[in-house]
Amino acid sequence: MTLKTFTRPGPKGQAIIERDSCLMSGSSTPRYPFVMERGSGAKVWDVDGNEYIDFAAGIAVTATGHAHPEVVAAITEQAQKFIHIAGTDYYYETQIALAERLNEISPFENPARVFLTNSGAEAVEGAVKMARWYTERPHVIAFFGAFHGRTMGALSLTASKFVQRDGFFPLIPGIHHVPYNNPYRCQHGREEAACLSHCMCADFIEDVLFKRTVPPESVAAIILEPIQGEGGYIVPDSRFVQQLRSICDEYSILLIADEVQTGIGRTGKWWAMEHHGVTPDIICSAKGLASGMPLGAIIARDDIMSWPIGSHGSTYGGNPVSCAAALATIDLVERGYMQNAIEQGEFIMDALAEMQARHPSMRHGRIAGKGLMIGLELVDDASRHPAKELRNSVERQAIDDGLLILGAGDSTLRFCPPLMIPRDLVQEGLERFERSLTTVEQEAGLL
Repeated sequence: MTLKTFTRPGPKGQAIIERDSCLMSGSSTPRYPFVMERGSGAKVWDVDGNEYIDFAAGIAVTATGHAHPEVVAAITEQAQKFIHIAGTDYYYETQIALAERLNEISPFENPARVFLTNSGAEAVEGAVKMARWYTERPHVIAFFGAFHGRTMGALSLTASKFVQRDGFFPLIPGIHHVPYNNPYRCQHGREEAACLSHCMCADFIEDVLFKRTVPPESVAAIILEPIQGEGGYIVPDSRFVQQLRSICDEYSILLIADEVQTGIGRTGKWWAMEHHGVTPDIICSAKGLASGMPLGAIIARDDIMSWPIGSHGSTYGGNPVSCAAALATIDLVERGYMQNAIEQGEFIMDALAEMQARHPSMRHGRIAGKGLMIGLELVDDASRHPAKELRNSVERQAIDDGLLILGAGDSTLRFCPPLMIPRDLVQEGLERFERSLTTVEQEAGLL
């Protein structure tokens, strides 16, 4: 087991954090006291030489681990040729090759078309813009708890925390939020068993929204995360997602899947929508697509992505270096990392379930996930009151115990390590997590 070499953060890290506090925007959420120096696979080191196991992967981004040799080689080879030429004006094969690969792994029966972006938020913005153009309709339905980004259009769809929206109104018009299926915390105030028996969330769209607020004939799209990310790693009942598909089919509404966090093998399939047996009309991808290089993608049915020349563009979207990284990433995920996500994810789920009886904050909590996208919701007691401060303390304690782990929702911890993480690091990371949780529960007088 790695011993601490310095207090975390050490003197070098503390100095860098102080420099940051004087210069960088204060808009970011309070960051963790970790100053990265280098990484390899699922391990990272800070500038003071401390080693950590990474259960965060840069918010589920470094799919192939840190500095994977094949990804680094692809980046280096492309950078030595050319770094930028603007794919909206000129052609280059790396961009076309990536579009071909995304077409191959897309869930559509017919050929797909691709528009490459710089980020997930930009992909979401473009997808909604395209849906409005294609349908000639103004309205879009999104969900409470959703996180789609912070640019103005994406922010209008986001409904995760009010602090993300407060002070930026008016947002773009025509966005309507509805409840998202979550039997553990039914937004209609029903008991879990009743919600599991029959979810009312999709019914709400037809029985309330379409009757009282907006006619279905004016709705361009429904956009959802197949597993809510920032909202707390909420895995919905597949019947709910299937109902949404039926509503879209009935009223000629497009179904947009925000797979920014869930896609590219993170859940054990190329796309999390596959777990629900549902094919969307448009997919938004980013995060794990290029192992940390900035890249996003809109992937849509050929007939939908038919907007005219000049109607959309991006100077840096589909950057050739990022495309090279994405091609290497997709190959690695396909060759074994997606299967590894299934195997290690099952191991983590079983280990958390085994811990549940030992820890008061877990005893009545929620454990849910697919692949290496797993959420553990900590609660105070049988009332399921979110143990938010305790969760925050676990995040901070984990840093001191050599583990990077992130929160989501009110009191969820997310386990989203690189898809390549080996079993021994999963095991050691879980041991560090339980040590952190035990320390915090003892300090809170729970143990």
